[in-house]
Parts: sequence; C-alpha cells; structure tokens
Amino acid sequence: MWILKSNILLSLIGLFITQNVMAQRSFELLKRFPAEEAFQAVAVDSSHFYAIASKSIGKYDKITGKKVTSTEIAVKHLNSGVVINGKLFTANSNYPEIPMTSSVEILDTKTLEHNGSYSLGIRWGSLTWIDRENEYWWAMFGHYNEFAHETGKDNRWTTLVQFNDDWQPQESWVLPPEVLERLDEKTISGGSWGPDGRLYLSGHDRGELYAMRLPEMGSVLKLDEIIPIENEGQGIAWDRSVPGVLYTIVRSKLAVNVLKLKE
Repeated sequence: MWILKSNILLSLIGLFITQNVMAQRSFELLKRFPAEEAFQAVAVDSSHFYAIASKSIGKYDKITGKKVTSTEIAVKHLNSGVVINGKLFTANSNYPEIPMTSSVEILDTKTLEHNGSYSLGIRWGSLTWIDRENEYWWAMFGHYNEFAHETGKDNRWTTLVQFNDDWQPQESWVLPPEVLERLDEKTISGGSWGPDGRLYLSGHDRGELYAMRLPEMGSVLKLDEIIPIENEGQGIAWDRSVPGVLYTIVRSKLAVNVLKLKE
C-alpha cells in the first residue's frame, strides 16, 4: 500500500514540475540501420557501432551499416555499453533474478574478444549503464517496482554512482520525482554524458530523453529538459567523434537510429 500511495504522490509532483521542462530542442533522424542484436542498447566509436542484445554483440560499419563481426558472451543480461580507448565496456546484470548482481564485462573492439571483467556484486542494484566522464566512471543501478515485494526497494532506489579508476565509489545521487513518474514502474535503461556536459538518460520504453545535471547541493539529480526522440527506451550512446550525434535503438524493429540534435 505504501508503494501505491508513494507512486500516486510522485505522479502528482511530476505532472506539476514537467510542465516547465518540456523540450525546446529535438532530434533529426539521419539514418536507420537494421541490426539483429539491437534489443538492449548500442555503443559507438569513430568507425563502428555496436548493437547489443542480452547475450550477443554485433559490430557494424557506421557508413554502410554492414555487419563486420559478432560474438556471443556467456553472461546473464547485457544492458548497455560504451567504447573507451578501443575497449567496449558493457553493463551486465542478472535481471530478473533476486538478489540483483552486476558486473562490467570488457571486450576488444577489433575482435569482440572478451578480455576483462569487474564484479560489482549486490551492493547497489542492477547495473543498467556505464560511462566515462571527467576522469571518473559513472554507473547507474536500477530498481524495479515489480521486485519491491522481495527487495523492499522500488524504483526510487535507482542510484547514479561515481567511481574512481579503481572502481571505488566516490559520490552517488538519485532520480527526481518528475523522472520517476515517467518510468512506468521500471527504471533508467540508458545513460550517456552529452557534448554540453549534461547527463542524458533514457527509460525502459518511452521515446524521450531526460537531460540531467548534478545538483549544486543535495543528493537528487536535476532535470533540465525532456526531449522526445525516436527510440523505445533502452541504452543510448553519444558519438564523441561527431558532435551532436546520438545513437539509439528501436527494439521492436531490431534497428539502430542515428540522430542529430537540433538546437
């Protein structure tokens, strides 16, 4: 009952606040490529994009969309990925098992061979995305209302954690009510630091992005803008080799979108 009442309150608060943050910007669809692994997320570097499914990854040419190679990986549930210095860092969880466990699985982008792993255990929740910004690792750990009867934690416990190079936690933040009420009892599925220094988050299903920033004080992230976008939630990736270009997936079509932010 307390979860139901709290969700109603979040919805009322969210409806009031989001009136002031609806988008003034939009995205233009540049390309759409079919990719059979485009079910969970996409990652990107200067020459290729990487379509990510729960247990498989496909490497594709950015210009032609032609598949270069693919691999199967013996994990439970890949959620997203990011390319850093020639390595593909993927967020893995044991969803939908309880207790939630998480790890970072590392692959070589040239061959997609697995060449590293770092376990994050059960401390924070289900790892949904990771990124690298300002010499720190950033990771979001999700909680889901469907498991609250077992864990005692609904999606309000979803947490952004800042880690140092040795994966030691530094600081952490939670989501504001106006974002939580739009997640439809799910959690954040994707995240990527944008070229403007803001953190862009995507939910589980809705075609929209949440432009966030760290608060000047306190522990709650600040929502700047809600931007409609052609995707169905899930993992996203800014192309850091082409300013203003974002990669998303459309899981119902098994496709990767290439989008340009229009100011």
